[in-house]
Amino acid sequence: MEKIGSIEEYIEKHENYSEALIELRKIINSTELEETIKWNIPTYTINNKNVIGIGAFKHHFGIWFFNGVFLKDDEKLLRNAQDGKTKAMRQMIFKSIDDINKNLVLKYVKEAIENQKAGKVIKADRTKKKTVIPTELDTEFKKDSDLKKAFEGLSPYKQREYCDHISSAKREATKISRLEKIKPMILNGAGLHDKYKNC
Repeated sequence: MEKIGSIEEYIEKHENYSEALIELRKIINSTELEETIKWNIPTYTINNKNVIGIGAFKHHFGIWFFNGVFLKDDEKLLRNAQDGKTKAMRQMIFKSIDDINKNLVLKYVKEAIENQKAGKVIKADRTKKKTVIPTELDTEFKKDSDLKKAFEGLSPYKQREYCDHISSAKREATKISRLEKIKPMILNGAGLHDKYKNC
């Protein structure tokens, strides 16, 4: 993924919505929010806490409210980012610059700021999930003590990723195939998705 260095660069990259993004940016920058780039998108914070982000896609652009679930949304402008998965985040989607109602956007942004100041956030679930080692991997550990030792040296999160990767395969042949592919990665102390995290 190409790294975005500035807000201006992000806006230029999305030229089909650049005028609209400039308008949203102007509205947001009229508040006390701090502007930065996170996850390659313009993000706005208060006291280093994420409040909103703006972004553009192929057929729409919009504002992401990180804890939008707490917004009153009297105008029914918000939608869940991913139904069933997203607990806190809500999106305000636009198709063109003409859809932007400056006063309404500002009202929602200001409410989001006040909510953040009041500590209205959904805390991430920190309960530890138990790692269930699949039979195929356990059998391999009995044959290869180096593999077992390397696996035990991984973080619980990486261990779970590998176990889930094998367990999620429906066919036994697929499980074995996945196991063979991940063995060198485990021995190298790498996580299943490490190569994508550095993109």
